[in-house]
Amino acid sequence: MEKPERQPSRLDRLWHRPQPLVMGILNRTPDSFFDGGHHLDLEDAVLHAEALIGDGADIIDVGGESTRPGATTIDASEELSRVLPAISEIRRRWPECLVSVDTSKVGVAEASLAAGADLVNDVTAASSPGMLELVARSRAGIVLMHMRGQPRIMQSDTTYVDVVGEVHEYLRNRAAAAVAAGIPEDRIWLDPGIGFGKDNAGNLALLAALPDLATLGHPVLIGPSNKSFIGRLSGAEIGERLPGTLAALIPAIHLDRVVIRVHDVAAAVQFLRIASLIEEASA
Repeated sequence: MEKPERQPSRLDRLWHRPQPLVMGILNRTPDSFFDGGHHLDLEDAVLHAEALIGDGADIIDVGGESTRPGATTIDASEELSRVLPAISEIRRRWPECLVSVDTSKVGVAEASLAAGADLVNDVTAASSPGMLELVARSRAGIVLMHMRGQPRIMQSDTTYVDVVGEVHEYLRNRAAAAVAAGIPEDRIWLDPGIGFGKDNAGNLALLAALPDLATLGHPVLIGPSNKSFIGRLSGAEIGERLPGTLAALIPAIHLDRVVIRVHDVAAAVQFLRIASLIEEASA
């Protein structure tokens, strides 16, 4: 397939500094595990986006459907009613802000990209027919995440022979499909899917192997923020897992093209800043 001509994009300005980029989470859902129902009102959502940007977020990730363990799907019209107003308003108020839409539905992705989103964050690694071709036509970016099964049942089987090898091979194949569809390699981001169909040991192994994932040649994204494995390992309840979240970011510090997806942007930015300064001082 002939690749579309490369056009300038806000995504091209991302990799201007050595430390990881920060993606702030904006959930417009009633049932997300951490902040479900907090930002259903549009003005509340916009105020939260403003706070995330002020705290140093490089990207705002807008989601309208929960992907927590046990979550059920909603129809596209309901998801669109949640994400489109927020994306449109963020684009209007902050024209230079990078925006991603957290969806696996082609119709939702298409409308969101038309409304000004730069990136599709797809927990199914663009498994829906037409998703990769849509992203290529739109000259957007795509996050390809590994998940076994669907959110409703993904934690029912967390057994792997080689979790790192299997996850990395899956993402390698999905990235190859994205390249074949015409998406530039630097606009294909790989996410090992921390907390999505993995047990404690699997999550830790994938975090430790983040440098190996980066050798596939694409930017890497991780989203450990406040996940249940942190609670299982530390005993901390939801709302008390920030220290564990920051610890889970340590493997990302040394990578050149990495994005961390977090709820608490200010704490993550401060952590990464100090960690990067320490790294520079040791060089």
